[in-house]
Amino acid sequence: MNTDSSRSLSSPKGEAPEWSRVVGVFDLETTGVDVARDRIVTAHVGLLDASGTVLRAHDWLADPGVDIPEGAAAIHGVTTEHARAHGQPAAEVVGEVVDALRALFDRGIPVVAYNAPYDFSLLKHEALRHGVAPITDPSPVIDPLVVDKRYDRYRPGKRTLTHVAQHYAVALDGAHEASADAIAAGRVAQALAERFAPWLPETVEELHTRQIGWARAQAESLTEYFVRIGRIDPDDPVDGSWPIR
Repeated sequence: MNTDSSRSLSSPKGEAPEWSRVVGVFDLETTGVDVARDRIVTAHVGLLDASGTVLRAHDWLADPGVDIPEGAAAIHGVTTEHARAHGQPAAEVVGEVVDALRALFDRGIPVVAYNAPYDFSLLKHEALRHGVAPITDPSPVIDPLVVDKRYDRYRPGKRTLTHVAQHYAVALDGAHEASADAIAAGRVAQALAERFAPWLPETVEELHTRQIGWARAQAESLTEYFVRIGRIDPDDPVDGSWPIR
C-alpha cells in the first residue's frame, strides 16, 4: 500500500478505514488568532458515527474574562455583553473541554480538528492560564486540512473549511459556529477516508504519525512560497508543528 503518493480526485473509492467509523470532533471559537494570548468564547466536543450522524454533543459558552473584539464577534456572533451575561466562567469551560477530549483519547477515539494546531495550542495555553492540567500531546488526531492537502495537493482554490466542505459535498450551515464547524470537519474527514481509502494508513495511529511529517512538509513548502513573494523573511519560517505548537 502506497500511503505517501499524492493522488488525483479521479482515484477510485474503496472501503473507508475502520478508524473513520466513529470519530470525535472538536472546535473552538475565540477572541482572536493568537494561540498564546487569545481566549475561548465557544467550544464543541462531539462524536459522530460512520454515517456522520451526531451520537453525542456538548457545547460551551464561556465568559472569557476579557473583552471580545468587534471583529471576532462579527465572525462568531458572540459579543462581550452576551458572554458575560450567559457564559460559564472560563476556568470551568476549559476544564470541562479538556476532560471531554481526554475521555475520547483515553478510549482510542480519534478527534477531528480542522487546522488542529490552532485549537489544541490555544486550549493548552488556556489550560495553563487557568491552572488546568493541559493536553500536551493530543493523539490520535485527524486534521482534514493536512490530509486534503496531502492527497489533493494541486487542487486550485482556498482550503478554508467552508471551501473544502463544499468540495466534498459536506453541508456547513452556520460556519464559524463551533458545533457547525466541528461536525462539518468530522464529516469532511470521513469523506476523505472514503475518497482516498486505497492509499490511507490502515490504523489511526499510523495516520497520526504520517500527518506530523505531512504538516512539516506543507509548512516548508509554504515558507518557500512566502519567501519567494517577499511575505516573510527566510529566518522566520512557517511553524509546521502538528498537532500542537
